[in-house]
Amino acid sequence: ITLCTVEEVNMAASLKPLKAVKDVDVTFEDQLKINKFARNTNRMTELKDEIEAKKKSLQNLQDASDDLMMFDDDSLLIPYQIGEVFISHSQEETQEMLEASKEALEQEIKELDGRVSAIQQVLGDLKVKLYAKFGNNINLEADES
Repeated sequence: ITLCTVEEVNMAASLKPLKAVKDVDVTFEDQLKINKFARNTNRMTELKDEIEAKKKSLQNLQDASDDLMMFDDDSLLIPYQIGEVFISHSQEETQEMLEASKEALEQEIKELDGRVSAIQQVLGDLKVKLYAKFGNNINLEADES
């Protein structure tokens, strides 16, 4: 008689019964499609992370712009970071620079969103083709853990 721990019993209970797996030959073209799917999935994840970083920067610029509007003294020089140095500008000049930076970031975000949409289209086409051939023998869904 073998004694099992509670964890082993719970793990065994959570296992799903295996379904009969139909043998499907994986051709070189199929492997290329699978590799393309993986590369595009990784690239899409990178782009989404980049979009989130740019949105955070955009929000920071918006917050700085809002704070700048609260100043009453127009003669006050505002330090603005360009590269690694801070250069003092008038409130109006700084506001214009912030607006230009926000517009540039919004354009970059728009372009990245377009690239993500194009990749999603490619992934959708590949999913249809790969699921048509492999059915339940392949899992192309993102792991949500």
